[in-house]
Amino acid sequence: MYNCIICRYHEIATKGNNRNMFEKCLVENIRHALREIAPECRVKRIRGRVWIEPGNAENVFAAEILDAINVRLADVFGLESYSPAVLLPVDMDVIRETALKLIPQAFEKFAGKIPKFRIRARRSNKRFPMTSREIEIDLVSAVAGKMGSGSFKIDLDEADITLGCEVRDEFSALYLDIFRASGGLPVGSNPRVLTLLSGGIDSPVAAWQIMKRGSPTDFITFHSAPYTPPETVDKVRGIAARLNRFQRKGRLFIVNLAEFQKAVRDNCAERLRTVLYRRAMFRIAEAVARREDCKALVTGEALGQVASQTVANMDTINRAIDMLVLRPLVGADKLEAIAIAEKIGTMKQSSVQVPDSCTVFAPSNPATSAPVDLALKEEAKIPGYAAILEKIIDDIEIDA
Repeated sequence: MYNCIICRYHEIATKGNNRNMFEKCLVENIRHALREIAPECRVKRIRGRVWIEPGNAENVFAAEILDAINVRLADVFGLESYSPAVLLPVDMDVIRETALKLIPQAFEKFAGKIPKFRIRARRSNKRFPMTSREIEIDLVSAVAGKMGSGSFKIDLDEADITLGCEVRDEFSALYLDIFRASGGLPVGSNPRVLTLLSGGIDSPVAAWQIMKRGSPTDFITFHSAPYTPPETVDKVRGIAARLNRFQRKGRLFIVNLAEFQKAVRDNCAERLRTVLYRRAMFRIAEAVARREDCKALVTGEALGQVASQTVANMDTINRAIDMLVLRPLVGADKLEAIAIAEKIGTMKQSSVQVPDSCTVFAPSNPATSAPVDLALKEEAKIPGYAAILEKIIDDIEIDA
């Protein structure tokens, strides 16, 4: 029976004069998300709601298409929740009649049990002759008359079955399910950024959180072939592909850092290797970001997690560049990051054990408080430092 999907947003509703821009961005992202599974669907904006209609001759969603749409909408940032619904005229008799057709399928799931039931009505059409409360009472009475008053218990707080009803100026709608989405802001409502993406748990989570705040992201990853295997990059490609489900496809910039790491190994103090690696990574990432018009870098760093992520070392690493660095996980612990990684589907790939760049020539006792002047002194020991980075940047591989 479902001939529309009600899409609800929350944070967008708090926007003032810019709200129209956020809504348009959300609509375009929904269309993009559905382009392969249901390209015929129509996506519309109607005063505080986004509606998806089938766009086919039958004007109803096939069950398999509806299931596929439900899966894709869960990954669309900016949506708070959504419900497959029946779009109806603004007529209480029609609403009541349709509700009595919908309810039996919901009660079938509780055969032999007495489910807890409620009705939630919302009337934004102030010309409609009944209040929201009166609509709820009318529909409960009708359901009791059809199913029997002893077939359910009213529970307004923790119901097993909720029949939702919206009465608007243009139409009314009934629905039984509310599916939660990712929330946040539509991707594209903030500027593009560049995420330093490793094969670990944290950086994919950081990328996801930045996308949730509306910024699409490209990715940059570092390997050290021949000291790291091809699987190092393959793993990151898989993670980037998963993250791209939440946005229009971001590019992956693949950087071989081996020549720089050898220069550090041969010329610099062992304890500072990791800090020097990170400063070079930031410089390379900044060069790519400025070339590609990305407005900030994003990392998965969390304060105190490893030696390079102390306050002193993050400050020294930051000072290598003149660009904003966003660290969504700076105050998070590992269990929090793991929970999000499992939720967004990157945890399995991140758990595969593959060497990464930071393990190449890794110091046995890394410095935890390397001052900037010491880092500069060590970098000055590397012959042709700038030329090495320039060559590395020229040789970057791009997965578009």
